[in-house]
Amino acid sequence: MQLLKNGQPVGEDAWQPVEDDALLPPEGAVVVSFNRWKKERAQLHGSNTPVGVRMKNDEPVLELADDINRLDLIALTFPKFNDGRAFSQARLLRERLGYKGELRATGAVFRDQLLFMQRCGFDAYEIGNADAIGAWQKALQEFTRFYQPTADGRPALLFRHRAQAQAAE
Repeated sequence: MQLLKNGQPVGEDAWQPVEDDALLPPEGAVVVSFNRWKKERAQLHGSNTPVGVRMKNDEPVLELADDINRLDLIALTFPKFNDGRAFSQARLLRERLGYKGELRATGAVFRDQLLFMQRCGFDAYEIGNADAIGAWQKALQEFTRFYQPTADGRPALLFRHRAQAQAAE
C-alpha cells in the first residue's frame, strides 16, 4: 500500500495500526479502531504518543467532538467504490468540528474520486498501485476552479467576482 499525503508519496507510514486485542506499543504513533478508542480513550490520551482513530463509514464521527484536538490522525474507510458515506464524515470533521489533523482515506480509494476526496477535506490517501503515483498526483490538479464551497476553501464565486472585476478594469 502506498501513502500519498498532500499530493506527495510518503516513503514509510509512521503510523502503527494496532488491533483491538493487541497490546499498545511503548512508543510511536498508533492508530486504533473507533471501538477501542471509545473504551480506552483516557489511557490513549495519557500515553504522550500521537493517537489516531480508524473509523468505518457507518460510525458516528460526531462522537469524536470532545477529543477532536487530541487526535493527530483520523482514517475513514471507503468499503467499496459506490459507498460515499466517508465523504460526509470528512466534511463533518473538517467543517463542523474544525478538525485540523491528518484525514486519511483508506479502503476502496480510486483515482477518479481523489479530487472529490480532497475537496471534502482528505489530505492523505492509501492507494493500491504505487506504480501509478504520477497519475494520482495529476488527479489532484485536474481542476483548479470549483463552484461548490467545500472544506478545501476554494469557492468559485470568489474567482468569478475577481474575473469580473479584472474584466471591468
